[in-house]
Amino acid sequence: MDNEKRNLTVFGAETDFDGELEYTDDLVITGKFHGNIRSKGSLEIAKTAVCNVGKISVQSIVIFGTVTGDIEASERIEMCNGSKVSGNVSTAHLRIAENVNFDGQVTMLDDVPDIDLFSVASKEYKQALVLKSDFVG
Repeated sequence: MDNEKRNLTVFGAETDFDGELEYTDDLVITGKFHGNIRSKGSLEIAKTAVCNVGKISVQSIVIFGTVTGDIEASERIEMCNGSKVSGNVSTAHLRIAENVNFDGQVTMLDDVPDIDLFSVASKEYKQALVLKSDFVG
């Protein structure tokens, strides 16, 4: 059980944010957002939210509303029923529900073996990649 306490910030429905946003914990956007978002935390785009971004770069994102722009999530991207996403996405795990309007390209990120690339011979690294890929999926 994860006992780590995380802070949750909510941008309300009346919020109209324009600019660069960086945060560390969790954020829910219910209003309008224009700009770029970078975080090691999670992001939720509520059903009422409209986000026009250059890029969102987060750990995970759940989308119920509208996002226009590129999304990168190190862990996962979830597009929920009724959401609209226009932009390229890259992530390790992707879930797209029914009734999602998605226009863009998908790049799936692979988990990298837990090996220091510079401390092993290329043959050992290639073998680690092969072994890792055998157990994934």
